[in-house]
Formats: sequence, structure tokens, C-alpha cells
Amino acid sequence: MSLVCAISNEVPEHPCVSPVSNQVFERRLIEKYIAENGTDPMNGQPLSEEQLVDIKVSHPIRPKAPSATSIPAILKSLQDEWDAVMLHSFTLRQQLQTTRQELSHALYQHDAACRVIARLTKEVTAAREALATLKPQAGLVAPQAVPTSQPGAGGEPMDISEQVGMTPEIIQKLQDKAAILTTERKKRGKTVPEELVRAEDLGKYRQVASHAGLHSASVPGILALDLCPSDTSKVLTGGADKNVVVFDKNEEQIVATLKGHTKKVTSVIYHPSQSVVFSASPDTTIRVWSVTGGNCVQVVRAHEAGVTGLSLHATGDYLLSSSEDQYWAFSDVQTGRVLTKVTDESAGCALTCAQFHPDGLIFGTGTADSQIKIWDLKERTNVANFPGHSGPVTSIAFSENGYYLATGAQDSSLKLWDLRKLKNFKTITLDNNYEVKSLVFDQSGTYLAVGGSDIRVYICKQWSEVLNFTEHSGLVTGVAFGENARFLTSSGMDRSLKFYSM
Repeated sequence: MSLVCAISNEVPEHPCVSPVSNQVFERRLIEKYIAENGTDPMNGQPLSEEQLVDIKVSHPIRPKAPSATSIPAILKSLQDEWDAVMLHSFTLRQQLQTTRQELSHALYQHDAACRVIARLTKEVTAAREALATLKPQAGLVAPQAVPTSQPGAGGEPMDISEQVGMTPEIIQKLQDKAAILTTERKKRGKTVPEELVRAEDLGKYRQVASHAGLHSASVPGILALDLCPSDTSKVLTGGADKNVVVFDKNEEQIVATLKGHTKKVTSVIYHPSQSVVFSASPDTTIRVWSVTGGNCVQVVRAHEAGVTGLSLHATGDYLLSSSEDQYWAFSDVQTGRVLTKVTDESAGCALTCAQFHPDGLIFGTGTADSQIKIWDLKERTNVANFPGHSGPVTSIAFSENGYYLATGAQDSSLKLWDLRKLKNFKTITLDNNYEVKSLVFDQSGTYLAVGGSDIRVYICKQWSEVLNFTEHSGLVTGVAFGENARFLTSSGMDRSLKFYSM
């Protein structure tokens, strides 16, 4: 019978067996291994010399102990070296096997991680494409409507504060309108209206009129401006004197002065098809006014702090508002009811402005900590964030085609964002200490006007400046284009409303 040492792979001179692993070893080699490690080399379990069992085999007579000066002594030294090499070789083989196992495990983990990353990348790409195209999706069932109070007697406006909820009917209405708007935009394509004023003619614009008597001189300043979309000769302003004023550009006279806010008016909107206007104020209210009646028909109390932004949905039936209370609210114009109210709890920061996307299924908000957030209205979730500004965001505006977003903040810069790629593709650095207060695209999306320390008009895609006005003696708070950019209007802290054209 031939026995082989498990360490040296040679026939042992003094064989012994380990009761722990049942393996045969050369006694001198296993004794050295036990002295160094105290374990069985095959399975790593504790092992002592006393546990080793000798195997009786016939072997040559053991030679006498060699002396230090003899040839046998040299052979003994060589044998000791060989034993050490065998032990070291065995240890290296064990380490190699362990390393191979660890490498195999690491490669498997890496392969699994690559598959997960690929799947997440695919999902992110799909989400970005969905956001860019704004393809209508099925909405979620929302909470049922909460009964609200009826209008009081005596012609008093309703005070509505209950949250009703986004019903399936409302969500379907929003999706139907978005589909119509998307179809109309595709029909228009990239063609520019023939009636639109050309850039070379726009550069020849000069101030043609200035009106300073719309608001009180004791508390000077026009803080908000809007034009009636269906008749841009109707101008709407909100002042530091707490009043809302409707002005006729052609007749050059005030049509209505609407009083009711207890603090300055910071946001105004003219309804596109009805003789109705909307206003918001730091007094926490949103008021709905009848221009023909000259009175407030509803008060929407959607917020617990000052209202900082106001935007009308493309249907003309819903209002979006933002507030210092960190919430945005979505309210029904017809009933004055608050349908939903949402905040980003992780941010914990006041909202400074709000604006609907042209299709009305998403919208943007600006925050006091320089963030621009994009929200999905149906899901009421934050779907994208655009960092980059430093300082509170003061104004945001979507382009007519829905692809671009312009933003301004208290950092003397204007940023353009591509909503399809979710990135900043252009930054226009303005003069030092330039304050951006108003941003607006014309109805065709060809020009972008900036109001603040002065008035500047840029032509889109080239993003080159074609116009600059410095006629206001105070900060410009609002700027707007007339139909087909035939005129430009602006309001400022100098209490004046100015018009510019050929």
C-alpha cells in the first residue's frame, strides 16, 4: 500500500493520520504546521500533536544522527529547507484557491450590478421621453369632493378653503385639453406666423406712450402686469397701493379699478375668453374679479402665507398658485374651490413663483433656495429639479412649443433649460447686480423679454439681444408682448406703464 502526504504529495517517511480530516501526513511536516497554526491544514479545525495517530509501516533503519560537520548534516539541512518549501507551497495553494473564490463572487456581483444599472438607465430614459412629449397617461382616482359652503346672501364673495380633490372627470378634462393643444402645436410645426414682427423691425422699437396715473402716488409702484390674450389692447396691472387696474391701450383710459386686497398686489392674470381677471397678494388671498361689474366675485383662500405666484391653466377653468407657506395649490375658477394642495416636505422652502407648461399637464415652481422644480399635475409629484441658480428664483417662463424653460434669479443670470434632455443648455450672464423680475416669451415663442434693472429682448435659438430699453427710472416689474409682437409693454416701480413700438 502506498501512502502519500497531503502536504508534500510524497511518500512519508513517518506517516501519521489526522483524526480530524482523516488525511495522511509526514509527521515532521504536520508537527511543524501544528506548531505554527494549531489547526488541521485540510479543514482548518483545531488539531494537536497528541491527536495524531502513527501508521505502522515497514521502512529502512533510521540512520544515526548526523554531526554538524558531516555530509549527512548537509543533507539534513537540505531536507529541512525542502520541508519549509513544501509547507509554504501548500499555504500558497490554499490562498490561491480562496482568492479564486473571492474573485468569482466579485465578478458575479459586478455582472448583477451592471444589469441593474442598465435597467435603471432604460427607465430614466423612458421617463425623460415621457416628460418631454407629455403624452397623456391614465390618471389616479382622487379623493371624493368635500362639500363646500354656498355663496352668502347680499352679493358677498365666497370664501373657499376646503380641499376637494382631483376627480377622474377633472383629470380627463386636463388630458383632453393637453391632447388638443399638442395636436395644434404639431400642425403649426416650426413655422413662424407671417404677421409676426421681424427681428430687424423689432430692433427699431421706441417708447411711444407712458402712463403714470394708474395707481396711487402715495404708495408708488406697479408690481404685476398682464395682457388679455384675446385682445392685447386690454392691460391688467397690480400695484403697491393694493389695487388692480384694467387699462385700455387704444382708448388710453382706465376701464376698472378693483379694490379689495389688504396688502400689495403681486400677481395678476387676464382670462383669455371672459371678462374676468385674477389677482394674488401677500394678504394670503386670491381674488376673482368681474371687469364689467367692477367687483370681486370670489375669494380663494388656498394658502396660510403670502401668495407669490399665479398661473391660469390652458382650459381657463383652473388656477395654479404658489406661496411662502411652501405649498402649491390647484383651484377651480368656477367654484373657487381648492382641488389639491401639495408641498415638497424634503425641501422645506418657500415657493417664489409658479407657471403652467403650455400643455397644462406639468408646471414649474421656483423656490427661495434657488431650485426650479417641475411637477406632474395628475400625480401631484415632483418629476424633475433644475439646480444651478444662486439666490431665490424670481421668474420662470415656458416657451410656446413647450421644449424650453427660461428662469431668472437673484444672481444676475438668465438660464435656459431643455425639458427634453433635462439640462441647462444656455446661461446668459447679465450685468452685475442685475435683478430679473419678469420673463415672458411672445405667443409664437420667437422672442424672450426680460424685465428687471432694464428691459431686454432676445431672439430665441440664437439667444442674441435685439432690443434694450432703459426708460424706466425704477425697477421693471413686468413686461409683455402685444399680438404678433406689434408692441411691447412694461410696468415698473416708478408707477408708470410704458408702451414701445415702431
